[in-house]
Amino acid sequence: MALIRHYAQTTGIIILTDSDTAGFRIRRYIKGAVGGGKITNVYIPDIFGKERRKSEPSKEGKLGVEGMDTDIIIKAFEQAGIRLDNEKRSDISSDPITGLDMYELGLSGGKNSSEKRKAVLKAYGLPELLTSGSMTEILNTMTNRTDFIRECEKILGENITEE
Repeated sequence: MALIRHYAQTTGIIILTDSDTAGFRIRRYIKGAVGGGKITNVYIPDIFGKERRKSEPSKEGKLGVEGMDTDIIIKAFEQAGIRLDNEKRSDISSDPITGLDMYELGLSGGKNSSEKRKAVLKAYGLPELLTSGSMTEILNTMTNRTDFIRECEKILGENITEE
C-alpha cells in the first residue's frame, strides 16, 4: 500500500475495477488508504453477460474488466479524461458540474433521484452503482456543464433551465 500511496501523491494513480459491488468496495478502500492523493477512476459500463472463462455469470450478472472488449476499455479511459494520444480534451469547460447542479437536476437528494441518476448514468454508459459525487467527478471529464444540463433535459424529459 505504501507504493500506491507514493504514486498517488507524486504522479497519480488510475483505478479500474469491475462495476460490481466488490469493485466499488475496492475503490473506496484505496481512496481511503491513499488520503489526498490524485486518483483517476475509470469506470466500465454495466454490460450484462457471462465471461468466456466462467461457467456461470457473476453474482450481479455483469461482465468484469477482463470480459470487456478492448475498444470499450479504451472508451472508458477516454471518458475518464485519459487519452492514448496524451492530448487534453478542449471541449471541457472551466465551469464544472457541481453537487448543487446534481441536486437542482433532481439527481441527488430528492424524490426519485436514484432512478433519475440511473437513467442518466445509463445514457452516458456508466455503471449504475456510481454515487452522485463519483458521477459528478467522472462527468466533469466527459462533458461540460451546459451540454450536461441539455442532455439531462433530453434524458429525463423535463424542462431544466439554468438560472
